[in-house]
Amino acid sequence: MVGLIRRDDMTREEFVHWWLEEHTPLARSLPGVERIRFNVLDADAPFDGIAELWFASAEAADAAYASDIGKAVTADSLAHVKSRVRMLADEREVLG
Repeated sequence: MVGLIRRDDMTREEFVHWWLEEHTPLARSLPGVERIRFNVLDADAPFDGIAELWFASAEAADAAYASDIGKAVTADSLAHVKSRVRMLADEREVLG
């Protein structure tokens, strides 16, 4: 998961447009990504958005972000956010 806080000079609408319309195609091209979910959060949340990306393993995620496209995805994020927090999780479904 990646928690994103938009740049101070971006409106919420500009952030959402960039993230869903411009950044999404880059994220979809990450090598080995199996599933992606972008969550736009309420204005009072600590992040503007949480991206969930599924890979077969932590090593597969690391390899994806070490690739040229992974570096481009990261650079695009860093150009549009003031904070980007990457969090690895061991998903435990409790109801599904």
